[in-house]
Amino acid sequence: MELIENAELFAKDCHAGKTTNGITYTQHLEDVVNRLKGLGVIDNDVLCAGWLCNVLENTDTTFDDVYQKFGNVVAVLVSSISKDMTIPRKQRNKEFTKQLKEASFDAKLIKLCDISANLSDLKYLKASKSKIMRQIRQNRHHLTLIKNDLLENSQYPNVFTLLNSANTTFKKYGQRSIL
Repeated sequence: MELIENAELFAKDCHAGKTTNGITYTQHLEDVVNRLKGLGVIDNDVLCAGWLCNVLENTDTTFDDVYQKFGNVVAVLVSSISKDMTIPRKQRNKEFTKQLKEASFDAKLIKLCDISANLSDLKYLKASKSKIMRQIRQNRHHLTLIKNDLLENSQYPNVFTLLNSANTTFKKYGQRSIL
């Protein structure tokens, strides 16, 4: 439990004062972890990585920082669902697509909860319609990449509920169903 609390405090410190989709990062990350718990996840490393899921992309934190503080398993989980912000956007998106396809089941589970929280946060987002649509399309694309692997694991039957909820959001914005 101490590992999870340390990850929560570290994430809150790294994201202090920052917002995403119209809410604080702290609230977003709490929503990610609550979704993981709601699925029945009890693995400390997975819950820890849930708190840290955005730390490599959105802060100055490095893989080595996460590795030193939380160990290899957590660092690899976080890294596998983080885009490399040091490379050009087009290449970054291609690399991330490949990376996400090859990620572990646990990493995909964290990404599902991150996307679910992102979609839920849209109601707070004050942005142009084109920015909102770009975000929805990106989230839909990422879910399409991982949904089959998520559905094949019967250990977490509520995965379907999160995917179906995402589907409802996609349909609301005129996007095709992923299921």
